[in-house]
Formats: sequence, C-alpha cells, structure tokens
Amino acid sequence: MTTTDLSWWAPVSTAAALRDEPLPAQVFDQPLVLWRDAQGHAAAFTDRCPHRGAQLSLGRVHEGRLECPYHGWRFAADGACIAIPALPGFTPPTGHRACAWQLCEAHGLLWAAPADAPTAAPFAPPQWEGLPARQVVCGPYEVATSAPRVVENFLDTAHFGFVHSGFLGERGHAQVPDYRVEHDAHGRPGVPAYRAWQPRASSAAEGGAWVDYRYQVLGPASALLTKKAEGAAPQEAYALWACALSHEHCRVWFTLYTSDGTRSDDELQAFQDTIFSQDRPVLESQRPKRLPAPEQELHCAADRLSIAYRRWLRAGGFTWGLCPP
Repeated sequence: MTTTDLSWWAPVSTAAALRDEPLPAQVFDQPLVLWRDAQGHAAAFTDRCPHRGAQLSLGRVHEGRLECPYHGWRFAADGACIAIPALPGFTPPTGHRACAWQLCEAHGLLWAAPADAPTAAPFAPPQWEGLPARQVVCGPYEVATSAPRVVENFLDTAHFGFVHSGFLGERGHAQVPDYRVEHDAHGRPGVPAYRAWQPRASSAAEGGAWVDYRYQVLGPASALLTKKAEGAAPQEAYALWACALSHEHCRVWFTLYTSDGTRSDDELQAFQDTIFSQDRPVLESQRPKRLPAPEQELHCAADRLSIAYRRWLRAGGFTWGLCPP
C-alpha cells in the first residue's frame, strides 16, 4: 500500500448505522471501530487496544469514552487513554493512546482516513452544489471483486442493453454514441454529455425515454453521474462510493439525489437494489478480480472512459485493487 492509496478518504458506514454502541468497520484490510462520544461526535480508531490487542469494537461506550472489553481502559475521541481501572490514581502518559483516524460525515456516510491524510480536495469527500436537495442512501452492497472493477462498471454504458435490459437499456439500442472524455482540474476523467435510450431510467419512469448523462470520476473508488430524461421526469444524480475492504472485496453505497417528491425512500432504494442485483453476478464473474492495466485486456472505442479511468489510476500511483503492471 502506498502513501497515495492512504491519502484518499473512504466511506466506512452510513451515519445512521452508528448509534450508541461501538461499530466495527474495515478499509484497506484495516479493521476499525467507530463510536460516538457524549456530544454525539463520531470517532474512529484502529480496532485494537494498545494494551493487550483486544478488539475495541467488543467494548462499550461509557460516560462518553470508548471502553476496552478486556481491562476497561478508556479512551477519548482523540485516542488518548484517560483511565485505567486497575490503577485508579494513575494518570496515563501521552503515549498511552489508541490509533485514531480522521472521521467525518458527508453524503449520508461516515468517511475515514489516517491521521495524516489530506483534508482538501480531491482527497476528502467531495462537496458540490446544484444537485437535487433530496438525498437517499442505497446499500450497502457486498461485492466479491475489487473496488476499481465496480467503479469501471459504473462508468460503462455499453453493458446497459444486456445486463439491464428493460431498465437502463435494451438490445435494440446497444450502440454507444460517440462521446468526449474531459479531465477536470485534478486530472480526473469524465464525460460532459452522453445520451442513451432507456426503457425505465428510474423508479419514477413510466416509459422509455432518451436520457442525458454526465459522468465524473471523483476518486479511485468513487464517481458521480447526473441524468435527466426528456419530458417531466425528475432530475437525478447518483454518487457511487466503494470501500475497498481488501484487494478483491469491497462494500458499495450509492447516494441518490433526486427531485422526486412522490416516491418513498423504500421505493427508490428498491429500484437501486434491482439494478445492482443485475450488476453483481457479472462483476463477481470477472477475472482477474483486480483491475488490469490498459494493455492487459482488449478494448474498443466505446471503452474510452474506462481506459481514461485506468490510465488516471496508474498515473496517480494507485495500487489498491489493481493488477501488477
């Protein structure tokens, strides 16, 4: 794992899932424990007590501190040990501390990064304006493949007519129109304009329509698409967030931004569940599970965004979930 890999913040849980008890999580093969202090602020530690190595996620939150299940050592949100029950009069030195990670909330998710990771764009969770105000988190979806494979699938439109027939595409409209790849100020590839025929573009769709897409890679394991069908259909945007649990296993969420005020969260989530259930078996069938270098698989002109994504990852020195060159 390189410093570049660890520079990027990663989603580790929905914010709603973290309540009063410690919550185990994982990213980059690193076990974490998430918890909230007395003020409700979320914190993240490596899930290992520095005393005897017990899992802190098996402990409890007591009086706003995280308590180890083994000997009851208590830790503040910054990782400092503030009490050792076996030595009531002892003040733990500064070196007695858990390994604290940075943690923040964005897009309905909790995002973690090592203590020294950058906090500015493009490494931190993205911020934007102009998307519909309603926000619905879909997932998580466990996938036995690498996070970059999932991102590339999200960026790929040529599979719509085959994997998502009757929803996002149909075999009679399998042609991928010519499109342009552009890079943003951080070098991340995207497609400013793309049009596709979709029999049912969203849960609100009542028939087929031409849909205008815009894609943007946000990070090594995240991307955003905005879409607007012809007519009176609501504008929507889907942000894909993949958490690399290991090199060949990831956890995925989508944050849906929509102007649809008629359908419930459950209905919107059910539509995304259906779409991803169609993607999952194909994703898990791909070999190798890690994303190859551009020259290690065959390509065609319809794959230009995928190729741009692969090249951006390699140029940036990313290694997590990628095949060796």
